[in-house]
Amino acid sequence: MKKPLIIGLTGSIGMGKSSVAAMFADEGVAVFDADAAVHDMQKAGGALVPAIEAAFPGTTGPDGVDRKALGAAVFGDRDRLARLETIIHPAVAERRKAFLEAHQNSEMLLFDIPLLFEKGGEAGVDVVVVVSAPAQLQRERVLARPNMTSDKFEQILSLQLNDADKRARADHVIDTGKDMAETRSDVRALVKKLRAGLA
Repeated sequence: MKKPLIIGLTGSIGMGKSSVAAMFADEGVAVFDADAAVHDMQKAGGALVPAIEAAFPGTTGPDGVDRKALGAAVFGDRDRLARLETIIHPAVAERRKAFLEAHQNSEMLLFDIPLLFEKGGEAGVDVVVVVSAPAQLQRERVLARPNMTSDKFEQILSLQLNDADKRARADHVIDTGKDMAETRSDVRALVKKLRAGLA
């Protein structure tokens, strides 16, 4: 049986990764969103809530993980961040495995992985697609988010591989700095090209 082609989608904060992932989904590609899986496991009754509360007391409540409180608890502290990752990453890996099993007959699958290069995730995918936009546009998008500050943005960037390096290591780059319709047609063309390669 042929295994599905695994596409790893990544890009720095504010580059438009979620929009591009949705465009792949519109083209019939099943998408595994690591962030969405984490959100799901951190909501009220979520699988990760007890372990996060045990490691970081006071960061959860009746609605599950209080993302603001948890963010404050690990912000700028590499050791605490690493501890949080040891709780989250294995759980996400389990979800990913289940997703793969459920879609083993698909021709291609897309994994939306924000820190693909930073965490060595490119070894687990067949094709890497990087979403990119001009730095000024990225900055405007991110600072328009609620509760976002310049300091927070710089801190997030410092934990991510820079955009030029990501583009250099990509198999394909999707530019979101242009008209949405153009980006969509780029995604469509790429899906077509990847499908042709599988035929």
